[in-house]
Amino acid sequence: MFGDMMGMMGKLKETQQKVEETKKRLHTVMIDENSSDQLLKVTLTAQREIKSITIDESLLKDKEQLEDYLIVTLNKAILRATEVNETELAAVAKEGMPNIPGLDLFK
Repeated sequence: MFGDMMGMMGKLKETQQKVEETKKRLHTVMIDENSSDQLLKVTLTAQREIKSITIDESLLKDKEQLEDYLIVTLNKAILRATEVNETELAAVAKEGMPNIPGLDLFK
């Protein structure tokens, strides 16, 4: 029993290390999102850090339109980045969880 507990503790520590490595790697995974008409492009990491915004000249003439484009496009990019982030971290966590009968945390 004590050996099982030590094994589980070791596995949890290993999983924690893999989660940290995955978080670091997610800083290098780039998510690109464009407005539907391609006038605005946003690039951010899977850790939701904005890396670049490219704006077509035509959008600079209308402040309200540009603001709307930024809100919609940034929200779509953040949603995609969050999905990638959560999927990657859940996969690492699930892989490292001990198999406890009746406790299925990741369905």
